Amino acid sequence: MKVMAINSSPRHSGESKTELMMSALVEGMREAGAEVSVFNLRQKKLNYCIGCYTCWTKTPGVCIHKDDMTAELYPQWLESDLAVYATPLYHFTVNASLKTFIERTLPILRPDLLHNDGETRHPLRGKHPQIAVLSVAGFPEESVFKGLSCYVRSVFGKRLAAEIYRAGAEALTISIYEEKKKNIIAATIQGGRELVEQGAISPETMEKIKQPISDAFAAFSELANLMWKTCISEGVTPEEFRKKGIIPRPDTLENFMLLMEMAFNPQRAGDLAATIQFEFTDEEKPKECYFKIDRGTVKAAKGRARKADLTINTPFELWMDVMSKKADGQQLFWDQQYTTEGDVSLLINLDKVFGNHRNSSNGA
Repeated sequence: MKVMAINSSPRHSGESKTELMMSALVEGMREAGAEVSVFNLRQKKLNYCIGCYTCWTKTPGVCIHKDDMTAELYPQWLESDLAVYATPLYHFTVNASLKTFIERTLPILRPDLLHNDGETRHPLRGKHPQIAVLSVAGFPEESVFKGLSCYVRSVFGKRLAAEIYRAGAEALTISIYEEKKKNIIAATIQGGRELVEQGAISPETMEKIKQPISDAFAAFSELANLMWKTCISEGVTPEEFRKKGIIPRPDTLENFMLLMEMAFNPQRAGDLAATIQFEFTDEEKPKECYFKIDRGTVKAAKGRARKADLTINTPFELWMDVMSKKADGQQLFWDQQYTTEGDVSLLINLDKVFGNHRNSSNGA
């Protein structure tokens, strides 16, 4: 089987959840023996279809544009048995670059009008590959893909071999969901094998691909809102936010606890068992919370722990400055701007235990 895998995400490897999922699908296809060619549309020049119909009249089957679509992509598409269309969800459908690609496949059709079962269609000029659509979205509900699904089913009909939709995809980048991510990627690889071997993905495999990553999306949404608030206050885009290692700045005890739980890195924590107490010493609104770490898990709770291995006494805003890297935590410690009681080695290792795979700062 010859497969053409088309990634329309404008993001690069490491940032793109579309590419992450498509790479897993391609891995499975290759394991099943398929010859897979991968194309990133961000690296190609595609002109828009201008509706001139030259490909239907003056040069039947050949587009008027002289670009990467005409010279490389369309010939490869014609030779493929299966084309994978991978796109992030933009305005509830495919993004602009993939839509351009789809529109530029117009030369596969002849201009004749055929009526069948109450519908009018154009007949094919040649062999149209089977289509598998893969898309990711940040929203947690699968219903967010309804518009996209309606579009691709209408356009591709019986040629639609698979629809692979991954809701809540942003959570795939969070360390505490690493095991879920591994399961989803493994299922997507299996889906690739099944597409090649069976021509479809089994319901059991699809269920594993679409499995919920977390039930705590209310908390996830709160932290996402905190990230956007920080982006706005810092005047940066999300990409700049990540590259600069900026940390969302908590403004309540509750979202401080949430952020720390989300930032917990079970791999780095290893077999650590410890309780870390925070005593926020603000005179107006004193606050207390603690984090109980137990061999790869963490649980946050308000109040005072029965027994703490480390207690950090600090003004709330000062510690938020430390978390968001607005202040040097080590220097503030030596200046006695905050104090600790107990195992100081836990303080030193906060960056390690509460730092995700992209950042290593406190609470990152």
